[in-house]
Amino acid sequence: MAIASEERTALEEVPKELYIAGDWRASSTGASFPVEDPATGREIAQVADATPQDALLALTAAADAQEQWAQTAPRERAEILRGAFELLMADVDRLALVMTLEMGKALAESRAEISYAAEFLRWFSEEAPRVHGRYMRNPTGPGRLLTMRAPVGPCVFVTPWNFPTAMGARKIAPAVAAGCTMVVKPAGQTPLSMLALAQVMERAGLPAGVLNVITTSRSGAVVKPLLNDPRTRKLSFTGSTEVGRMLMEQSAGRLLRVSMELGGNAPFLVFEDADLDAAVEGALIAKLRNVGEACTAANRFHVHESIADEFARRLAERMKALKVGRGTEPDVDIGPLIDERQRSKVAELVQDAVGHGAETLIGGGRLSGPGYPGYFFEPTVLSGVGAGARLMREEIFGPVAAVASFSSELQALEAANATDYGLVAYLYTRDLSRALRVTEGLQTGMVAVNQGMVSNPAAPFGGVKQSGFGREGGFEGIEEYLQTKYAAIAV
Repeated sequence: MAIASEERTALEEVPKELYIAGDWRASSTGASFPVEDPATGREIAQVADATPQDALLALTAAADAQEQWAQTAPRERAEILRGAFELLMADVDRLALVMTLEMGKALAESRAEISYAAEFLRWFSEEAPRVHGRYMRNPTGPGRLLTMRAPVGPCVFVTPWNFPTAMGARKIAPAVAAGCTMVVKPAGQTPLSMLALAQVMERAGLPAGVLNVITTSRSGAVVKPLLNDPRTRKLSFTGSTEVGRMLMEQSAGRLLRVSMELGGNAPFLVFEDADLDAAVEGALIAKLRNVGEACTAANRFHVHESIADEFARRLAERMKALKVGRGTEPDVDIGPLIDERQRSKVAELVQDAVGHGAETLIGGGRLSGPGYPGYFFEPTVLSGVGAGARLMREEIFGPVAAVASFSSELQALEAANATDYGLVAYLYTRDLSRALRVTEGLQTGMVAVNQGMVSNPAAPFGGVKQSGFGREGGFEGIEEYLQTKYAAIAV
């Protein structure tokens, strides 16, 4: 399949080099690695393959820029972020096309992600001038107490492949607003979106060295020396719980400030009094955003036994009607998974569930052949899924909805909380008292009530238990990049 001229032009406009100290440069070895279109399996670009030495050069640039950047007026930092917001919004179509080509999601979803990413830039442009401390009299005698907020210092960001622009913007925006410099290591599967975002920040006037981007095929070897370097003050990571644990161990030696947005196993609760049409609509949003490759994706559908069969039937009808294909094609709803490894995992989880007695209502397998050269998987609905199935404990990260039933509110809560994860939960009910009771009982950092979307730049995003700690977005988001200094003043 030949690449279209519009796609070629979009890809050519994205830098393929490392971004260090305001310069686009090749890897120190001159090496590069391929970026693949998951819808075709075809290579679409070669990007610079950073070495540990390149990573330390990027950290040097961030450390050298830190003092001056911290002294920059908050309003000036705000104007840069506002300018980046406007540039991003003016170039949505091109940036969305780049994202779809390297990640696979449908163009409509890519456009939505660019707009979502831009909102973080706008939100934190408004937060930058509002960082403040306090002044008070010493309550026990003479003197005054003064507290002030200061930037944490140089940060290391490790971002995932599933939301390659939004997850970068969600970290970069508050760091810029707070006065921190940073080194960003994007996922090897989707480096182009981060390089394009760095280009936008550069055009918005961000000074050299504040943002540095290193792309690499050897994440562990490149990130580890950054975490061991005394100039690094903070790590923010979005990705799997397994990798998060490893990075925490590496960060412990230097007692780094750490934020972790890790895996999820989101329950979706539908009570007997729910608006069933609304619940099915919300289920489609919560399950299929980003082809199900999202930590917030609904993983387990716990539905009251009186409506479980009807819910599963309606959900299957809706999912069966979805169009699967390359994300650049018109009217496509479901694109490919990111790679064969992920597709194989989804297939394995479905087979395990069927082996534990689940019924396949639609889908259940890989899509292949002339029309599906990439990593496609059928939209799938499983009913009667037993508690022993692996997908009731593990993240699916694919277009698979697993439906199980419950008989009481207590049983629903116990099933929802029966996981090591605690990122987000969804619930549908018309009873306000029940909604509040269940929300308070759910062991998650976020709850969506009668809606299938929880992410919002104005709200604090994050989880509990094995889903991590720290918050991104909202008023709380900038706090992750600030430290408090207290001064005792004699009067």
